[in-house]
Formats: sequence, C-alpha cells, structure tokens
Amino acid sequence: MKKNDDLNLVEGLKNLLDEKEGEDIVVLNMENTSLMLDYFVIVTGNSDTHTAALRDYVVKYFKDNERKIKSFDRERGFDWLTVDEGGIIVHIFTKEGREFYNLETLWNECPRV
Repeated sequence: MKKNDDLNLVEGLKNLLDEKEGEDIVVLNMENTSLMLDYFVIVTGNSDTHTAALRDYVVKYFKDNERKIKSFDRERGFDWLTVDEGGIIVHIFTKEGREFYNLETLWNECPRV
C-alpha cells in the first residue's frame, strides 16, 4: 500500500509545484538504485525567493499529508535546496544550479514518472 501512497503523494507534489510555477518538473523512480529511497522530485525556481517559497510549500505539503520530514535546507541563497521525506527527496534548484549538478544525467537510467 505504501508504494501506491507514495506515488499518489508524488503526483500531488508535482501538481503543487506546477501550480506554484516551478519549472521543468521531473520525477525519477529511484527504486532500482543503490539509494534507499523511492523518488527524486527535481524542480527549478526562477529566483532565490521562489526557490525558498517552493521549499516552504513542499515542507507544508508533507506535513499536511502527515509525512515526517527527515531534513530540509532552512537557509536561502543557495543554488540547491532539498527536502528529504525519507522515501521521497525533493531537489529545488536555481537554473544555474540545475545545469551545474545535472541530476537527470547522473541518474539517466532511472525511469521518469
């Protein structure tokens, strides 16, 4: 049941990020990797303020769905912020950070959801 719950949670998260004008949203299924998690959600914000707001929306979304957050970046002004729910990690990038770290290429064998 958890797998379906996580997929529904990820789909809702993707919709939320889209509503909040997150750019180029990608969800990678990470189940068949050596990492102990199910999904990466990758999104780009258009400014420092926007990336921080996206992070706050993601944190609230997990809390509203009664999911415990293991950790999240609380600061601002970085090219890469994460929110780690355990099975789902959300990566929020600036455009420059996303191009530099290029997670989609690093994990290109993982199917997109």
